[in-house]
Amino acid sequence: MDIKDIKSLIKMVTETDITEFELESGEEKIRIQRGKSVEMVNYAVSQPMTMQQPLPAAVAATAPEMPPVARPATEEADTAQAITSPIVGTIYHAPSPDSPPYVEVGQTVEKGQVLCIVEAMKLMNEIEAEYRCKIVRICKDNAQPVEYGETLFLVEPL
Repeated sequence: MDIKDIKSLIKMVTETDITEFELESGEEKIRIQRGKSVEMVNYAVSQPMTMQQPLPAAVAATAPEMPPVARPATEEADTAQAITSPIVGTIYHAPSPDSPPYVEVGQTVEKGQVLCIVEAMKLMNEIEAEYRCKIVRICKDNAQPVEYGETLFLVEPL
């Protein structure tokens, strides 16, 4: 199964009310799940896949040029907790290049408030605060790649 087929499956799932889709064909297995705010795609094959695609020029050109992330000179409080990336992708701190960032250091955010976007396979996944907190540190710069479980923000629960 090639990447076009996978993309068309993802499109089909996102355009319908389907919340889970699974397909097995020979040694290939594809499972697509839709959740509350994160869509996940698992693709497993017995042979190693060596497929690397450069970031499309259109996406690279629209990456907002944001100033370096502010990092406070003082140490983070002992009560700081990490908000991590639920997926592999590219982090964006604003909804568009000409928009202000969703959050800034020192800002208090409410439960459910959008902190950033992680783009994965052309899907924009909003990362929301799971509880009321204060942003202590923004750990990743805008338009940078992020890995699963990588710390995006350090926050202080309120």
